[in-house]
Amino acid sequence: MIQENIALWRQVQRKNFTDWKKLAQFLDFSEENEKRIVDVAQFPLNLPYRLAEKIQKNDLSDPILRQFLPITDELVLKDDFILDPVGDQQARKSGKLLHKYQGRALLVTTSACAMHCRYCFRRNFTYETNKKGYQDELAAISRDTSIKEIILSGGDPLSLSNSSLSDLIHELSKMDHIDKIRFHSRFPIGIPERIDEELLTILAHCPKQVIFVIHCNHPKELDEDVCLSLKKIQRLGIPMLNQSVLLKGVNDQIFTMKDLLEKLSNHGIIPYYLHQLDRAQGTSHFETSEDVGTNMIKQLTKEMPGYSIPKFVKEIAGMPSKTPIM
Repeated sequence: MIQENIALWRQVQRKNFTDWKKLAQFLDFSEENEKRIVDVAQFPLNLPYRLAEKIQKNDLSDPILRQFLPITDELVLKDDFILDPVGDQQARKSGKLLHKYQGRALLVTTSACAMHCRYCFRRNFTYETNKKGYQDELAAISRDTSIKEIILSGGDPLSLSNSSLSDLIHELSKMDHIDKIRFHSRFPIGIPERIDEELLTILAHCPKQVIFVIHCNHPKELDEDVCLSLKKIQRLGIPMLNQSVLLKGVNDQIFTMKDLLEKLSNHGIIPYYLHQLDRAQGTSHFETSEDVGTNMIKQLTKEMPGYSIPKFVKEIAGMPSKTPIM
């Protein structure tokens, strides 16, 4: 059964749209809309089929489609939208290890993702792909006893096989100074089948405290299958949090954000961060003013319980933490 589950989510992943012409045909695009698509995008299209099924036909303004389709707006280059907006390179301690903040470090587990979000701050990141495994990174983590938490990111850590994840967690669990292992994943939003029994067993038997952070920007992304999949992780006693990015034309209206936050909290998922857009090259069409976010948070605070309100933050390269915006 376990091997059948793994085969299932890999088969589902192969159904992702990676050719815009096939996606355009699926969504009945007009010729006018097709003219706004980047023919050969530097950051390629990668959209799970089940998300594509939620998209309004022939509507480039659809909030899900807008997050994934390469359109000509991203060819507009602005001087303050740069290749490395969050300072990943200066925080790089080895090919796959970033150490920005005191007490925690981030392991870039893979370059692979379940989907390619157009606003991704790592869309221009130079991933280490020549060396297999994490020997150098694990050695560095083992030496630095000030590190208490390891963040598994990427790409997406759930792009790894269960056996690779199990081996990695096993090695981290040997280190007495590591207290927590945190997953950052968007995989369940697009391919909830990835949360299979073998992965749940790995998480359940991890001797460290596991924390699971998903990335969801719009309420349409959360459906019954996604929530049931995430509930399997929550039933293991693993805290579940969400982070979103404030995106123009996606979730910058208060009724949309309120719907998202209510859906999250109704399913026991704590809104963690609302990020001001990281100014990665090619993403300027997603940016709103900071006032949009602050006014939204102020209004939502009047209407919703405190546990449903995320922190509105931005990342400034070189700073010792995320910077609150209020």
